[in-house]
This record gives sequence, C-alpha cells and structure tokens, in this order.
Amino acid sequence: MANFTRRQIPGKWRQGFCLDLHTLDSTFLGYDEFGHPQYDTKRSEVGELLYRLKFKGDQSVVPEIVEAVATLMTSWKPAVDILVPVPPSGQRAVQPVMVLAQAISQRLGLPLANCITRTRNIPQLKNVRDLDERSKLLEGLHVVDATATEGKRVLLFDDLYRSGATMNEITNALYEAGKVINVFALTITRTRSNQ
Repeated sequence: MANFTRRQIPGKWRQGFCLDLHTLDSTFLGYDEFGHPQYDTKRSEVGELLYRLKFKGDQSVVPEIVEAVATLMTSWKPAVDILVPVPPSGQRAVQPVMVLAQAISQRLGLPLANCITRTRNIPQLKNVRDLDERSKLLEGLHVVDATATEGKRVLLFDDLYRSGATMNEITNALYEAGKVINVFALTITRTRSNQ
C-alpha cells in the first residue's frame, strides 16, 4: 500500500479528505525543442500512482491506491450510503475517476451511483484562472438523478482536488435537487495551490 498523509479538503460538504498532495515540488527546467515547458516534478507516493493512471493509462496502480483509500476510510469513518463519482471532464481511453470509483465501491462494499450528468461540454477548468468565469461555466452544468440520492448520505469522489469549484457545484446540486442528507468529499490527491 502507498504511504500517504491525509489532508483536509475545504468545501460545502460536511467533511472532506484527500490522501495526499499531488506534487511536492516542481522546478521549471526550460523549453523543449517544440516549445513545451519542461519541469522536474517530485510527486507524493500517491501522486505518482495517480499520475501513472491518469497520464500513462497504467491500471496496475489501482489496487495500491484503493488500499490506501480503504485505510483512510477505516480511520475517518464517514457515515455514507453511496459513492457518487464526479463525471470526467475530458475524453481519455481510461477514465481514472470511473476506474477508481468502481474499484473503491467494490473494495468498501459501498454502492456506486453514477447519478450526476453534465448538460454540456466546457473547457477544462484548470485552464480557466478567472473565478467569475469558472463560476459561469459551472452554473447549471451538472444534473442529479434524485431517485438515486434522495435521503442518502453521499461520498462524493474525484481523483484530484484543485480549487474545489466543480465539487462544490455538485455538492449544491446534491443538496438542492438530489435531496441528500449529507455530502462527504474524497479525492486521491490535491494540488499545492487551490487554483
């Protein structure tokens, strides 16, 4: 199992945690021959595993990540009924959020509810720095199927926490349209800055 340092993630949910920071340090090295910036990046142990899954499609890391999640959940013990994954924001051959959500659901014996859908495509939020613009993009973006959530205590799951904007919008939707009792939040890693 990967080593991790549990960290709180702030948001509109009752309580939220991630396993660890995604990166510990990143030093700009310059530009490659194609003009792309190059960095020497040091990741946490869990951050490296998530990087391999997200950017290399390496699903062999999933059991190690899931065992770390199981350890966190054993000490945290949030009272939850269902696991709700955040819908993926982009197209990938392997969708890390969904792969991890399915494995975590099985490992914890927690029903998986794919009850959040997106109403439209938007640019990746990591490329949108203006908070007002980000809020406008998120407004009305997610719809909750309340038949899966009404009266439930939800563990909202995403792979990476950056600013929390998407998870906060979904949390609002879960409370208002989804009629949930409580929302707890879980991510694998978080960025060092919340942008």
